[in-house]
Amino acid sequence: MKKIFFGFVLLASVSLYSQNTFTLMSNDLGGQATNNQIYNGFGCTGNNISPDLHWINPPEGTQSYAITMYDPDAPTGSGWWHWIVFNIPSTVSQIPSDAGKIENQLMPKEAIQSITDYGTYGFGGACPPKGDGFHRYIITIHALKVSEFDFNKDVNPALVGYYINSNTIGKASLIFYHKR
Repeated sequence: MKKIFFGFVLLASVSLYSQNTFTLMSNDLGGQATNNQIYNGFGCTGNNISPDLHWINPPEGTQSYAITMYDPDAPTGSGWWHWIVFNIPSTVSQIPSDAGKIENQLMPKEAIQSITDYGTYGFGGACPPKGDGFHRYIITIHALKVSEFDFNKDVNPALVGYYINSNTIGKASLIFYHKR
């Protein structure tokens, strides 16, 4: 009986604690990429659809958000930026599936989807080199202490990453994996 009661208290404590933390969720993502999250190009033939994202419990003082998708396992020496979105208003708490396709106009009008390491704008799905093993794709929502960055869509991904990181007051991530 003591073990059951202790387990219930521990589970309830973890559940209550996690309910108050900045959390990123998606109905589209699991542990492995599906064909929807695979890039269509560079030898890959996926649908290149960005996942739906929604978040709760942003930190106090959040003035805007940024979303990044980064592959630290890319054999470049500096990783690979798959998606960078900034100037998302603090009133937004979700984006729909396929919002990473700029022509769909599903992002808030203030949001900027800047250039990726593919040399394109918007979402660029997973496409690791053949035989390179599993790559991690880390999607992060950054709660920022500034309302906007004064950049256009052509700004270098590393520069945007620098400004995002230096203005982040909280962040939450999802990770999925893919190999070819």
